[in-house]
Amino acid sequence: MRFVIQRVKEASVAVDQNIVGSIGAGYLVFIGICAEDDEAVCEKMTKKMLGLRIFEDSEGKTNLSLRDNSGSLLLISQFTLYADCKKGHRPSFIRAEKPDRANRLYEYIVELCREELNKWRETASENSDRSFMVEKGVFGADMKVSLINDGPFTVILDSAEL
Repeated sequence: MRFVIQRVKEASVAVDQNIVGSIGAGYLVFIGICAEDDEAVCEKMTKKMLGLRIFEDSEGKTNLSLRDNSGSLLLISQFTLYADCKKGHRPSFIRAEKPDRANRLYEYIVELCREELNKWRETASENSDRSFMVEKGVFGADMKVSLINDGPFTVILDSAEL
């Protein structure tokens, strides 16, 4: 499994010129799923992503997490993260998981994130402006993604390396 995580000021995704997901500050996460992935990998990757401390603190150091920064998530499935470009000029996607199973695992990641961010929202102070939203794209659709990258700051998580 691969996550490409971009720290954003805002991001949105449209399908057929209609916005289907939109967030303010947080992470735009592109998710690639391969045949070796399962629910345990989803859980490990989600936990790692949600715990990343890639927001700046008051001293300009990357010490704050998504939770600390009252951030939200926009999760986009992207099978092309498993493009194999070793031979020729046309990528092969043979390592990407088949659509039915990939969609099921993608939706599982979305649910894991919603559960965790709901917990964060419940424990946030009553006067907090925390949003902790989880938005998503449409699996398999032709999506147009817009973002304002914050930094830019991009992190790649690969389950094979965790």
